[in-house]
Amino acid sequence: MNLQHLQAFLPELVLLAGALALFFTTVAENPRRGKWAKSLALVFAFLSVGATLLTLGEQATLFCGAYRVDAFSQVLKLFLTSGLVVLLLLEGDFSDFRPEFHAEAFLFILTSVIGLVTLVSCVDFITLFVALQTAAFPLYVLVPMRRERAGHREQMESAIKYVMFGVAANAIMLFGFSYLFAVGGSTSLPVLMHKLQPLNHSPLVIAGLALTFAGLFYKLAIFPFHFWTPDVYQGSANETTGLIASLPKIGAVAVLVRLVHLSSPDNHVLAWVLASLAVASMLYGNLVALFQTDLKRLLAFSGIAHAGYAVIGLVALDDAGSVATLFYISAYAFTMLACFLVICRVSTNGDNLEIKELAGLHRRSPWLAFTLLVGIFTLAGIPPFAGFMGKLALLKAALAKGYLALVIIAVLNTAIAIYYYLGVIRESFFQDPGSLAPVPTTISTRALCLFLVAVMVLLGVYPAPLLEFLSGAVSQLGR
Repeated sequence: MNLQHLQAFLPELVLLAGALALFFTTVAENPRRGKWAKSLALVFAFLSVGATLLTLGEQATLFCGAYRVDAFSQVLKLFLTSGLVVLLLLEGDFSDFRPEFHAEAFLFILTSVIGLVTLVSCVDFITLFVALQTAAFPLYVLVPMRRERAGHREQMESAIKYVMFGVAANAIMLFGFSYLFAVGGSTSLPVLMHKLQPLNHSPLVIAGLALTFAGLFYKLAIFPFHFWTPDVYQGSANETTGLIASLPKIGAVAVLVRLVHLSSPDNHVLAWVLASLAVASMLYGNLVALFQTDLKRLLAFSGIAHAGYAVIGLVALDDAGSVATLFYISAYAFTMLACFLVICRVSTNGDNLEIKELAGLHRRSPWLAFTLLVGIFTLAGIPPFAGFMGKLALLKAALAKGYLALVIIAVLNTAIAIYYYLGVIRESFFQDPGSLAPVPTTISTRALCLFLVAVMVLLGVYPAPLLEFLSGAVSQLGR
């Protein structure tokens, strides 16, 4: 492997070096190791963003073609590493984690993102499964690391549910892998693409794809693989929930897009299955979210609905739908990070935040109130923000394939969602703060607010460059 070839894997190498440095920090017997870990994690997160920018145009393969660096993987790595920087800045010292585990929290966060960064380059079932587990297991450990409160150990219940559902999803996905391997005789996705497309109406292929999708639907929280979502969101520390709710969604969609290309565009049975799951997720998530008073639970059920929206693009089974789904889920991930920035700053001592605790936020912290406003409008799909352009791209892709009923249902669900989203805005801007204290914001918090707002606005008013780049990247998946 020459130096130029090695450069293509620079983001992964930087993150691996960061994880190694953090590992040695965790075993050091020093009371300041938590602060050391925070500084190291931030340094390597910024370095990984720079490394990804340097390798955007690179192309290379590793492990006999099982791992591929291309335009598709690199743009998603840029989203993931940028999201990692934002996540590490959400809260200065991760105060809601047990004090003795602060350094370990940074290590596990970085390790999970390493799994996601490698996941988007995997083009073989074996490397794909290893990357999925690398991304998932640190999250299983992060959930119970939340600081205990008197009489409450909900983080333990959440962790158990998360692990059990994760193990079940992995078993189902491996079962699907075995079906596809039996038909195609290979674990390589490009090889399977050419072998399975002529057989796309075979019951064995349809069953294999459906079972394989099921494991990834767990990551996206698609109905009926959603049961872990509200409890894990509520029981985890705010920073952990912010990670679970954002970056893994990008990784899951990246794999789903690769798997969709294993089927031909005229596989109506698979399209019908995906459309049914999209409708169920949208209806269930939005209707249950109407009755939530805890902000994280509201975002959990909202996330189930948004997973349904994202699947609408996959129903088209073509490049346009895949591009729309990738654009939508990327915008959604950064929007969730913006919402959790507000939660982390407003929440007292890392406690869960009731919607009523946002009362008068525009007076208590105008910066956070404006960030929340843009974030909620983006989730609601109101122009000119990224959520509107994302939904428009999804609906256009579905309508082009003749799924008019699905488009109408999606529009109606968007109207339902606007109702509970406006409830959050009402508390933040039209209620008196009463005895609630002002929320101070540092210069770094304001810079983070500006960055996230800029992303949501820019993707809404000028989405063409990213859509064109994604379109070119997706068009190369079959090569």
